[in-house]
Amino acid sequence: MKFGIVVFPGSNCDHDCYHAVRHVLKEDAEFIWHKEKQISGVDCIILPGGFSYGDYLRTGAIAKFSPVMSAVRDFAEQGGLVMGICNGFQILLESGLLPGAMKRNDSLKFICKDIYLRVENSTTSFTNLLEEGEVLRIPIAHADGNYYADEETLKRLNQNRQVVFRYSDRNGRVDDPSNPNGSSENIAGIINEKGNVLGMMPHPERCAEEILGNTDGRRILKSIVSHFTET
Repeated sequence: MKFGIVVFPGSNCDHDCYHAVRHVLKEDAEFIWHKEKQISGVDCIILPGGFSYGDYLRTGAIAKFSPVMSAVRDFAEQGGLVMGICNGFQILLESGLLPGAMKRNDSLKFICKDIYLRVENSTTSFTNLLEEGEVLRIPIAHADGNYYADEETLKRLNQNRQVVFRYSDRNGRVDDPSNPNGSSENIAGIINEKGNVLGMMPHPERCAEEILGNTDGRRILKSIVSHFTET
């Protein structure tokens, strides 16, 4: 399979994602410049972390107008897999490809540390190699990771099993102390109703190989590969 990694002005995790899928997973990958108006020849698009367009106005608010996002929307509407990580998640929210919005962290501080995630749905194209209820250790690095949605949207997300990851403690307990940023219902990652667009704040590409001391993130990326192997 082949990954396409979108590069915006201000992206800083694009090469991390490329390394993880190309050199760790040994899958084909290419960079997609933000001015591209068409995307072809890829199976999964990754919107990486960083500070697209300097995070001016609001995180992801300018990136949603980037020429490449029309192509990303078309790709998603045709059933292609799209994964937004951190700033990529923020861009997906601003673009309307996922419901909800991001606010500043409750602490009003940038947070960079390892956290724990509980897998809420293991039947997606992004989590098929994981077990429901399993706890992963994944790093976060953000100032605007406080996911917000109104009660109706949260109800719909839960009913449709669109919540994929929640912040938890190492034992899988979901509570306030395990919530690093104040996100509604400890939500750390969601998918769209069709199940082909995932947004998550934690960085799986930063814990994908042994030299980093943690490979939990690799299993998320390998789930994508597994999806295409099985189909």
